[in-house]
Amino acid sequence: MPETLARLFRHTIAYGRTDMMLTKQDGEYRPIAACEVERQVGRLRSELFRAGLSKGDRCALLSENRWEWAVSDFAMMTSGIVNVPLYPTLTAEQIHYMLEHSGARVIMVSTTEQLEKIRTIWERLPLLEGVIIFDKCTSDDERIVEFASLIREESLSSDEKKSLESSINEIQGEDLASIIYTSGTTGTPKGVMLTHANFASNIRDNGYEFTANDVALSFLPLCHVAERMADYAYYWHGTTVAYAESLDAVAQNILEVRPTIALAVPRFFEKIHSRVMEKMGTASPIRRNLFNWAVQTGIEAIPYRLIGDPLPLALKLRYAMADKLVLRKLRDRLGGRMRYFVSGAAPLGLHLAEFFYAVGIPICEAYGLTETSPVVTANHLGKMRLGTVGKVIPNVEVKIAHDGEILVRGPNVMRGYYKMDTATNEAIIDGWFYTGDIGEIDQEGYLKITDRKKDLLKTSGGKYIAPQPIENLLKSCDYVSTAVVIAERRNFPSALIVPNFEKLRQWAKANNISAESDSELAKDSELSAMLESEVQKTCATLASYEQVKKIAILEREFSIDRGEITPTMKVRRHAVEKLYASVIDEIYTQ
Repeated sequence: MPETLARLFRHTIAYGRTDMMLTKQDGEYRPIAACEVERQVGRLRSELFRAGLSKGDRCALLSENRWEWAVSDFAMMTSGIVNVPLYPTLTAEQIHYMLEHSGARVIMVSTTEQLEKIRTIWERLPLLEGVIIFDKCTSDDERIVEFASLIREESLSSDEKKSLESSINEIQGEDLASIIYTSGTTGTPKGVMLTHANFASNIRDNGYEFTANDVALSFLPLCHVAERMADYAYYWHGTTVAYAESLDAVAQNILEVRPTIALAVPRFFEKIHSRVMEKMGTASPIRRNLFNWAVQTGIEAIPYRLIGDPLPLALKLRYAMADKLVLRKLRDRLGGRMRYFVSGAAPLGLHLAEFFYAVGIPICEAYGLTETSPVVTANHLGKMRLGTVGKVIPNVEVKIAHDGEILVRGPNVMRGYYKMDTATNEAIIDGWFYTGDIGEIDQEGYLKITDRKKDLLKTSGGKYIAPQPIENLLKSCDYVSTAVVIAERRNFPSALIVPNFEKLRQWAKANNISAESDSELAKDSELSAMLESEVQKTCATLASYEQVKKIAILEREFSIDRGEITPTMKVRRHAVEKLYASVIDEIYTQ
């Protein structure tokens, strides 16, 4: 197993794949061979050194997922340069803070749009010496260089090859590999320092069985530790990695690439499930009943399939028919070859896990944080328990504190927060990292996440409410896209509801309600009463003090640009509460 990411690169190249990467060019996916990736990495690494960068210097990377991201990262990992990945959705001011705080000397950007962000803040960044841009760009500024001009086309010289090999051998596990700024659902982003050994331990211990026959689609942001570590693991096992054109193009790219594995977040599965259910909502009664029967048959088969037991004969025959008539066609919408997904970053609703497993596409839910490189626990094929985030991976320890907080210790735990000693000492005590998550471990060792410690809500009556399980339950309602539970210092729980507008329009049409816009639809009193009733029915199984009593329907989806969600689709609870303060107050003053 790799001791460093530099050695991982050498191991990956040794597979000699002609399709190490797949990238969309001129309307179709084309392969990039391992030998070409090695040449480009070696060339870029030499140019970075020639520009004056050396081991330990910071180089930022502001880009969407694309092959240049991986080549740039490998060039840094094989030279000891510290990668500071940044979300391309960040504003110029957010980028300024991270570049200034990290002391980055160079930044690589994907497009002219990202370049313009840097131009607006460059004069306030005295340490930033240059920009490397992936796309073509015409500029008179000598500090701005095109990526293509650095990697050129000539082969590496023998001296360059020796230098690359020597550099790979010199990188040590304790060397800093990356400073990753947390997406910051609360407070100022912190720079998480991860070493080569941190990443290497997670590649070794995550337990997922990727193979050289697999094709992975990379579409979650590579600047997030989860997709980055997943891609490292793919490469270690010789898996071909295809880069999605964009998040908006994922549905089309899946059909083109026909991947066998991929990492996703719950919101991805919610959208697929929602689209399927919407289509069934307008189908003929016969087709709709057939769909419901097939999915229910798949759900009945889950207990047997989870432990590898044969299905009883009657169920086996029904499942074969359901698969032929319905389930196989649903799998075809995801390329038809998907072995399984890995899900992380946020809790996965049980109804989603059951639906996809019933269809024949298991979702292996895992748990981790940026500070843990990231995997702490994971479900694996043949060892899954739906509704949990799996068992603790090898060489990592987990314990539950007296207040329910999950503590983690192991080789995957970060070195600390960059330039934030106080925050580091608060987060890591006696070698244990305090995650801030609340959870419980069952008798068989499966971990279940309850909520974020800071997110626990205390009502005016003194009752504590964990909002995430309630929000996940609400999202199982066909009419709900996203929900944010409100209860802190309030006398009863309420919820801000981002509705499934497509389903609302269908309901409105069936009930002769006309509306010219989604905004007008959200304000309709009859529709509001219906949705509030549906929410209350959905919450009927909860304790009385947990049940949502009133709702407010929002007029649009939450947005990254408005700061309501993070780039990994997590709701910024405090930002939402502040933005919709007047709406919340109205709920409790009506």
